[in-house]
Amino acid sequence: LADRQLSAHKANPANRGVTCRSGLWRYSRHPNYFFEFVHWFAYLALAVGAGPWPLALAALGPVVMFVFLYRFTGIPYTEQQALRSRGEDYAQYQRSTSAFFPLPPSS
Repeated sequence: LADRQLSAHKANPANRGVTCRSGLWRYSRHPNYFFEFVHWFAYLALAVGAGPWPLALAALGPVVMFVFLYRFTGIPYTEQQALRSRGEDYAQYQRSTSAFFPLPPSS
């Protein structure tokens, strides 16, 4: 869904250089990363009846995914690229929109 919303935004020539702020992008600067994180909880749910060790290992999935996306691979790199390409427009978006968890935008 987020990819389609972003593609529709980019398809409009009037949006060239403008940050997408509609749909899921209104609530999170990285909705795809957030839902990637959420999907790891499915593995945790599948491990519920498998015993303590499989459950503990499955619980690490969402934690590791969050740390990698938020600190190392996903968000830092994407944020740097967006600031270079969209400048102040993206800086304003950073001030008003949650980086990861979907939250109502601030004013």
